[in-house]
Amino acid sequence: MLRTNANKLVKISVMGEATSPVAGKSVYKISATGTPSIFPGVGGITYNLRVGDPACGWEADHVEPGVSVENKENHPRHGQGANVAFNLLSCVGNEALVVNGDAKGAKGVVTGKHGGIDHVLVDFQPETLEKLMLGDKILVKAYGMGLKLTDFPYIKVMNMDPHFLETLNPNPGVEKLEVPVTHIVPAAIMGSGLGANQAHSGDYDVQLFDEKVIEQYGLEDVRLGDLVALIDADHSFGRIYRQGAISVGIVVHTNGVTAGHGPGITSLMTSSSGKIIPKINAKANIACLLK
Repeated sequence: MLRTNANKLVKISVMGEATSPVAGKSVYKISATGTPSIFPGVGGITYNLRVGDPACGWEADHVEPGVSVENKENHPRHGQGANVAFNLLSCVGNEALVVNGDAKGAKGVVTGKHGGIDHVLVDFQPETLEKLMLGDKILVKAYGMGLKLTDFPYIKVMNMDPHFLETLNPNPGVEKLEVPVTHIVPAAIMGSGLGANQAHSGDYDVQLFDEKVIEQYGLEDVRLGDLVALIDADHSFGRIYRQGAISVGIVVHTNGVTAGHGPGITSLMTSSSGKIIPKINAKANIACLLK
């Protein structure tokens, strides 16, 4: 049995609202081959794109599945402090609750966090998505910050609800932990999001521009919500390249066309000394795990 300190963790309320899609003054996205295009992007309530669906192949750029949620309340001295806390404390697998509007009382699940735009992503059933309006308030019971694996001090856990960890059911060995994942991703193709000094919020992108690498690692069928293993990637204190390190993350948004970008990964586990053993399992997706 995998032992944790879950009984020592604080469960606390954070809240945001279903936020509108946004666009910049220049509406064109310039692809890595120099082609200008216009696509839907971040934000909004996405009706036909949820976890379990393909991350690639859409006429889209960084589209977020389900509902994009943001806390828009500004502290007069600390700027976006409330949204920073919303992103920092929310964990993948947390329960989300609609607290007003026609969908009041409906429950969903946090499926990831998107850096840069600083959104928390929440999945709801289709009938709830139809009732939601932009601006509706969504409460998250944030639980998971500080989660530790009692018997694996060299593996760091982040952004993960203890119940989701339990459902994932990693297999503990003598010194290493076997974790189910759908794909292996080399750190060499990781892009936007590198350089942050912490991995407890946001994400970073898998660049899918090299066809040989895509074929070698079978990345053409990556899905939103997939758990993937990042080899030679250490997320202990930010996201860096380190030979022998292993990290596990979850795919949170669709592919992107611009250089340095692609499907986003929110960090869930990391071991700078390679104490995680990735075990390929096609069902290692939050849609399958949490139904």
